[in-house]
Amino acid sequence: MTFDVASASADRSVLRSLRRAGDTSRDGRGRVTGMPPILQYGFRPFFFLAALHAGVAIPTWLSMHFFGQALPGSFPGLHWHAHEMLFGYLQAVVAGFVLTAIPNWTGRLPLSGWPLAVLVLLWTAGRAACAVVPEPIVAMTIDAAFPAVLAFAVWREVVAGRNWKNAPVAVMISLFGIANVLDHAANLNLVIHGVGIRLALAAIVMLLALIGGRIVPSFTRNWLVKHGSIKLPASFGLLDKAALATTAAACMVWIAAPDATFTGLALIVAGVLLGARLARWRGHRTAVDPIVLVLHAGYAWLAVGLALLGLAFLAGIPESAALHALTAGAIGTMTLAVMTRASLGHTGREIVADRSIVASYAAVTTGAILRVSAPFAGDWYGPVLIAGGALWSAAFLLFAFRYAPILWGRRRGT
Repeated sequence: MTFDVASASADRSVLRSLRRAGDTSRDGRGRVTGMPPILQYGFRPFFFLAALHAGVAIPTWLSMHFFGQALPGSFPGLHWHAHEMLFGYLQAVVAGFVLTAIPNWTGRLPLSGWPLAVLVLLWTAGRAACAVVPEPIVAMTIDAAFPAVLAFAVWREVVAGRNWKNAPVAVMISLFGIANVLDHAANLNLVIHGVGIRLALAAIVMLLALIGGRIVPSFTRNWLVKHGSIKLPASFGLLDKAALATTAAACMVWIAAPDATFTGLALIVAGVLLGARLARWRGHRTAVDPIVLVLHAGYAWLAVGLALLGLAFLAGIPESAALHALTAGAIGTMTLAVMTRASLGHTGREIVADRSIVASYAAVTTGAILRVSAPFAGDWYGPVLIAGGALWSAAFLLFAFRYAPILWGRRRGT
């Protein structure tokens, strides 16, 4: 089960659904006709907006951090930064991914046209509310609308399509929405600060572990077979089950007891098991193809991030370094990898990394390394932090610029 060019069987399922529904306002791929291409599939608007948001939010935060500037919204500067990278940037990427993957999973029609436009408006309203609305309750009400509607849409498709295998994805998206509300509640001093952020990170860690565990070995296997290799990624087995179960347990105890010794040990074990899982997928053999190799880099950051987070509790490593290994490293790299690949595949283009794509991969990776290194840089903390943030945000602005014609234009061959 992959997120790539729609398979022939998925296309046939969509066509059957169209015939049963008698919907003549959609084309053979289930897209609403008479609407601009940007509203034909979820990945188009949300990948574009996510990249723009990442590219602007990081420089904004750096300016706030170094020059003492503040936005008129209710969030303090650091809290706004954490909130927007998770519930702004990341939530948009997740929405684009899931709304585009669901038709392949269920054989049902994609969400497109005006319903998709409403979702985009809800996400945009949430970003504006967090930035400029000074009343915390009003900001929370506006910002909570998008994840609630997104979760409803995903659950509706899972239930209607009886696609119970992907119910865990719907659960993670629901938890992400709950985490958003909890983070706003923390801003109102109604819950402990940090619990919403931990819940959101735990949910996305599980999503990366689950879905990354599908797409990374799958795309690698396809690439190796195409190039005649007989040594393929290991099939899903006992190690994979142990890695996922340990990661889930570690995430749960981290949410509930972040300072406990057992939590640190569980996170380290989870990171080691995820690393062992990754080692069986033969990523080194794809080094000549950056668009495949970058998926392995993203999953490697996930393993490293969890291990560093455990060491932060047990060995005194700065927690900010560990958290940014998960966010700037794992989340940034994996989401950029998926956005570049999926945008090409779902618009009928060859899935090949050109120079601009490779440059964005290099920028996001170098930026993440610098951000993780900043707490160890001593007097060079400021310059290293600025350089890391500049490179990381540049990677996403480059994506937005390079992919604007792809995401806003028509699919090739139509």
